[in-house]
Amino acid sequence: MAAKKTTRIDPAQVAEVALGLLNEKGLEGLTLRAIAGELNVQAPALYWHFKNKQALLDEMATVMYRRMVADPAVRPPGDLSWQERILAVNRGLRAGLLSYRDGAKVYSGARFTGDDFATDMERQLRALVDAGFELRQAVRASTTAYMFTLGFVTEEQGAQSGAGELREGFDVEERAERLADFPLAAAAGAEIFGGYDDRFEEGLQLIVAGIEARYAPGAGK
Repeated sequence: MAAKKTTRIDPAQVAEVALGLLNEKGLEGLTLRAIAGELNVQAPALYWHFKNKQALLDEMATVMYRRMVADPAVRPPGDLSWQERILAVNRGLRAGLLSYRDGAKVYSGARFTGDDFATDMERQLRALVDAGFELRQAVRASTTAYMFTLGFVTEEQGAQSGAGELREGFDVEERAERLADFPLAAAAGAEIFGGYDDRFEEGLQLIVAGIEARYAPGAGK
């Protein structure tokens, strides 16, 4: 009797399939069973590579990152000022996260499984240090902008369906009626749950302006 042929899989391959399913099922609907079915293997075979779902998310985030930085439209050129670099990097990050359903949730808290991210981190920090920032300031400037972007996209995707429309319960007019006794909070709904592109850009510009005012050489003098 011939031995049953074994399908060989590797972590990156599993993550690629998982990211494909993510857009169909969302993060909550993404299961090892569904991924195994796409790979034509039994679900327990995946535990050779991932001890739990977080380990899978780490690999998925790593693949997402590698795809982002491989896109010429995302990678900032080398001759940018530190302000332009922070803006470009975080615009690219948002675009990359939005290309996946629940992309920000996958990315949030993930630990990259490779060290290739260090190249871009070094470039980002070097741009700030060369501009006169202390390393501590460079780290805080970079991570503050990063966490703003990640949090913004998390909220943006959380309020919207996979089709980009507001989910049930986020209707602005219904919200205004419900909060009629709180006129400012009621009127704020249209701003909170709309105009995401403009709000992200303005928020990111505020972050950069704050970094410049607090940390840039000569600031406060």
